[in-house]
Order: sequence, then C-alpha cells, then structure tokens
Amino acid sequence: MATALFIKREDLVKNTAISGSVDTDKFIHFIKLAQEIHVRNYLGTDLYNKISADIVAGSLSGDYLTLVNDFIQDMLIHYDIAEYLPFAAYTIANKGVFKHGSENASNVEKDEIDFLIEKERNIAQYYTDRFIDYMSFNASGKYPEYYTNS
Repeated sequence: MATALFIKREDLVKNTAISGSVDTDKFIHFIKLAQEIHVRNYLGTDLYNKISADIVAGSLSGDYLTLVNDFIQDMLIHYDIAEYLPFAAYTIANKGVFKHGSENASNVEKDEIDFLIEKERNIAQYYTDRFIDYMSFNASGKYPEYYTNS
C-alpha cells in the first residue's frame, strides 16, 4: 500500500517557522517518519490505515476529513518539525556529511536547537491531547476503527 501523507508542504510552511525556500526534499521524509512514529501511535493501526486508504483513493470525506483537518494535521505538523530540526543544518552527499553555514548568519548552538525541538514537541503534545479528548467523546459513533485494534 502506498504511503499517504496526511499533510502537504504548504501546511508546514503556513503553520511553522520553516521558510518557503527550504527544499521539500530536505523534510518530506520526516513527514512520513513523524506520521508513522507519532500519529499512528495515537490513531491505532486500523484508523490510520482507513485514513491512508481514503487519501490514496481520493475519497477522504465526512467525519474522517474533519478528523484529519481539525486534529491530525496539527499534531503531525509539529511532530514533523521536531523530527526535522536536528537534521536541518546537514546534507548527506556523495562526498560526505556537510553542515551548512552562511556568511550573513551564525549557526545556532545545540542547546538552542534542543529548545526549539522541545517547543515543537510541546505544541504537538497540546494538539495530541486535543485529539485524545475529541476521540474520547466521539470515536465510538464516528470512528469505529479507533476501537478495533487488537
């Protein structure tokens, strides 16, 4: 089954501090990583697979579309950035691993990156808590897959 990403590049650029000039190839795989590590953990495999299949088929609608747009995307955006930040300054190429620098700017220290990662994780956890609260009151009637995992 093809991996359906629950967010797009535009979602990250609009809702985080990531610049629109950042090459998509630099962070796209972190979306998949954050989605599979964090989001699948909270959705459960059955609901995750249902949403993925609907996205691939182009048939995501109704309550599932609302769930993705109002809860899952916000979680995923910030989990993605938390996963991406430690690697943002690096490129792995044929000649090795390179750390980028700029004549006009200074590289930040590790503790500053750690602070940013922690901030993103806190934001992601806020949205995760909202998701869990929502599912506590709505899952049984709207999202049966949430309870069918074994």
